[in-house]
Amino acid sequence: MKKLIGILLLFLSLGAFAQQREQPIVQFTGVVYNADSTKNIVPYVTITNVSQRNSTIVANYNGYFSFVAHERDTLRFTSVGYAPIDVVIPAGVQNKSYTAKVMIKPQINNLPTVHLFPWATTDEFRRDFVSAKIADDDQEIARKNMQRSVLFASQNTLPRDGHEIQSANFQSMHNNILNSHSFSNPLLNPLAWGSLIKTITDGDKGSK
Repeated sequence: MKKLIGILLLFLSLGAFAQQREQPIVQFTGVVYNADSTKNIVPYVTITNVSQRNSTIVANYNGYFSFVAHERDTLRFTSVGYAPIDVVIPAGVQNKSYTAKVMIKPQINNLPTVHLFPWATTDEFRRDFVSAKIADDDQEIARKNMQRSVLFASQNTLPRDGHEIQSANFQSMHNNILNSHSFSNPLLNPLAWGSLIKTITDGDKGSK
């Protein structure tokens, strides 16, 4: 029984092969265009002969192709971003040459939205959220800038404005004037008191 089935399969395959060889050869030529605009060609389209063990060729940059096929062969045109299309070479082609203008339609594939997060687990997110440092607002920044230590450190680094420079100059001039005209109070000098008493005494003696 197994031998009989094997013989039948052999005859069927030979018959199909012979039938395929009986199909006339055709020179298939054409250009691939965008179906949305006949002025735009589609370059480097892959053409697969489904009827001939999926043999493939590629159209050139101008979308042009030319190769040998058989009548009734099914040719599949595929390209990235376009929907596949099948073209069947008809039977009874004249002059063993068949020319076609192949129109393929653009195909848009919408992929699902993917959200990426830097945390692998909810525990990692919770830990980072608790330990996160919140940025200071404007009021907190102003309070820190008005601290005594910050102001004292700024005096040695920040340049003075015109008002501060003018006040410092006036203060320096005032100090110089006081230092250059300094004198001691005679009322606090014992020698001055002795000279005054002697003068008064001598005056009293002269008047007598």
